[in-house]
This record gives sequence, C-alpha cells and structure tokens, in this order.
Amino acid sequence: MDKIAIIDLGTNTFHLLIVEVKDGEEKIIHKEKIAVKLGEGGISEGKISKSAEERAIKTMLYFKDKIKEEQVEQIFASATSAMRNASNGTEVMKNIYDATGISIQLISGMDEAKFIHQGVKKALEIGPEPALIMDIGGGSVEFIICNNIEVFWMQSFEIGAQRLLDKFHKHDPILPKDIEKLDDYLRKELEELKVKMDIYQPHHLIGSSGTFDTLIDIDYKEKGIEKPEDVAFSLSLEDFDRIFNEIIHKTREERMAIPGMIEMRVDMIVVAVCLIQFLIENNEFIDIKVSTYALKEGLLDAILSNEIKLS
Repeated sequence: MDKIAIIDLGTNTFHLLIVEVKDGEEKIIHKEKIAVKLGEGGISEGKISKSAEERAIKTMLYFKDKIKEEQVEQIFASATSAMRNASNGTEVMKNIYDATGISIQLISGMDEAKFIHQGVKKALEIGPEPALIMDIGGGSVEFIICNNIEVFWMQSFEIGAQRLLDKFHKHDPILPKDIEKLDDYLRKELEELKVKMDIYQPHHLIGSSGTFDTLIDIDYKEKGIEKPEDVAFSLSLEDFDRIFNEIIHKTREERMAIPGMIEMRVDMIVVAVCLIQFLIENNEFIDIKVSTYALKEGLLDAILSNEIKLS
C-alpha cells in the first residue's frame, strides 16, 4: 500500500486526497476540492439533476486522470447525503462507474459522523472536557459529543447547507424573518441534540472543514495576518460574531468581496453561519476550534488501520 487515493463525493464539494504511505508515515501527494454542487437543483426534491450528474462525471474523470498521473492503484471513493437520499442515487453512481471505472461506496450518516470524528482527532487534541464536533455539509450536518477518550453521542441530521439554502435563503441579503424561520426549523429538527447537550454540557465547539475553513481564512485576511500551514486553528466567539454579522448583512456580490471568501462557499455560507449562531446562542460555548481534517482524513485513518478494507 504505497499510494492511496481517497475521493469524497460530497453534496457540495468533491474532494481528492492522494497520500503516500511509507514505513507508517503519511505524506500528502495531492489534495484538491471542486465545487460540483451535486445537490443543486434537486436535493429538495430528493433527486440529482442531470446537470449535477454531468458535473459529477466530468470531475470524476478529471480525478481519475490525476490518480493515473500519480500512479495510484488503491482508490476508495465514498458518497454521502445527496447520493444517499436521491431516488436516482444508485443510477448516478452506476453512470459514474461506467464512465470512470471507479466504484463508489455509499456511507451512512452515522458512519460519516464516525469518520469525521476520526479525522478531527488526527488534527487536534480534543481534551478531557466534553466538546461538540460539528461538520456542516451540503446535505447533512454531523454532530459528535466527545472528549479525547470517548464518544458520548453522535448523530447525522439531513439539514445541510444546500437544503437550508433552498428552504430559507429567499432574499439577498437574508432577512431577519428568514433567520427567525430558520431558527424555528432548527429548534424542531435538533430536539435530540438539545437533549444530549443538556446531559453532557460541552463548552467547546469544534468545527470541521468546509464553512469553518472559510471563517478562519476570513479572520486571518481581515486581521492582515499570514495564515500558518496548520491543520488546527482557533476562532474566538467575538471574531465569529463579527464575521457572522458581516455575512448576513451583505449581498452575494458584497460577500464575494470579503477577503478570504471563495466562490464555492459564498452562497451556502449564509445559512451555515446562521446554524452556527443558533448553536452558540442556545449553548454556553467558551471557544471555537477548527479542524481542517474531516471525513476524508478519517477514511484514510480507517483504511490504514484496516477498519476499511480496499478490494
């Protein structure tokens, strides 16, 4: 097992990670993400649109070329929420296989949460006190309450940013009444999370990848500080609040002008920061940590430990 390619077919973003493993050491050869927007124009109807499927096949063909270029023989590709819930998900995966020869494993929401937890643990020290790990995907959001020794509870909710965008981001900038409706919806959908938060009372919020990466990029750019090459960062509650208020009061064009903002995040980040704000308002967090590692790094960990066996 010299080189491994891991592909994460997310609802919004497809990720490719190529790693060389030698004498137990991991070296990243190639890392790339492409905004495929698999859930766009269909996720709320429970299907993958034809144009989204075409973008998926085009991206997977491109990834296949990269994998071939790096002479990688071991490939693991996994799909999550959009593919899980689409009535035509199996058909789309077959079409991708027919075009690329890459077979895709559909992973459950609970497995997604488990591998996200493994990825985050590789990036940072969770610590002895309970923490809430949160991963905001396009289709689903995973929550894990844990400390550095054990997982107390984890769950996947089908309330990802593309779904929330379709339901609640009706005006640009988003209106206070839209945020109120979103908060009411989250209060209902996340009742189970509230029960578990009351039991375990985590005071540390850990955001993994995606939106949280962009929040860190914005924070560093706005402060004029060069961002270090690291896999774990901190974001103060005050800094989050500053960025949150900036994002919700701006139009798409104005958001794009925020230093550190990227095209693939500019639409979904509005509802995503509203979700983070909802959690902060309803819980007593004292800090936010950010892990740039998430699902794909957790999958790599599971492959290297033989929890996932490659054919």
